Amino acid sequence: MATEGVEVHVFADRDALVRAGAEALAEAITAAVAARGVCRIALSGGSTPKPVFALMAATGRPSAEVWRRTHVFWVDERCVPPDHADSNYRMACEALFDHVLPASIHRMAGEADPDRAAADYEALLRAHFDVAPGEVPVFDVVLLGMGDDGHIASLFPGNEALDERERLVVAPYVDKFGAHRVTLTYPVLEAARERLVLVSGAGKHPAVTRVLGGHAAPAADPLPAQRLRPTQGRTRWFLDRAAAEGRS
Repeated sequence: MATEGVEVHVFADRDALVRAGAEALAEAITAAVAARGVCRIALSGGSTPKPVFALMAATGRPSAEVWRRTHVFWVDERCVPPDHADSNYRMACEALFDHVLPASIHRMAGEADPDRAAADYEALLRAHFDVAPGEVPVFDVVLLGMGDDGHIASLFPGNEALDERERLVVAPYVDKFGAHRVTLTYPVLEAARERLVLVSGAGKHPAVTRVLGGHAAPAADPLPAQRLRPTQGRTRWFLDRAAAEGRS
């Protein structure tokens, strides 16, 4: 992963990470609205974003006025209906969007044919951001996590989506789950004005070390997170001490 514009912040425990992540996300959304009158964010699912979303709802940060100028998109989605327990959309709604009202919520249609869902979401992005073929939408903030296998979004090791540089959204088959996922591709993640990556738990430490610790991976087999090459903006990694040091 490119190191220019990368910041790494380590917090004492998961609770401190959640508090910092909620504050950072609220501040980034507020700053985008202040600068451009609107904010466009792409959210991830997972166990760490859920308490971040819940804390934002509980604290009222950002303000209702800022939310009314914020358009919400998704980084990736499981191929399940929106009311399914595994749906990233459902999780975000229960934790946050049942309590705040953004300008719009654009979910990925996990219940649809995966390739059709990906194509439809790409068309939605191109229309909303008014970008032509060959151009890439610029999100104000992209919220990411990283798995213990180094995956980000639904870009997993061995995934055919890792080399995709033309399409904005794809629906790769993920062997470890025996299912398709719908996901944004690297060009979209790399073009964002800010990437906020939340990583918690000692199980993530080996991947964190490879991605951020300066240990070179074999050139032919970098982790998905190592393939991220931002073209602008900053990337902030928020780690709890367990992820950073490998100790609970």
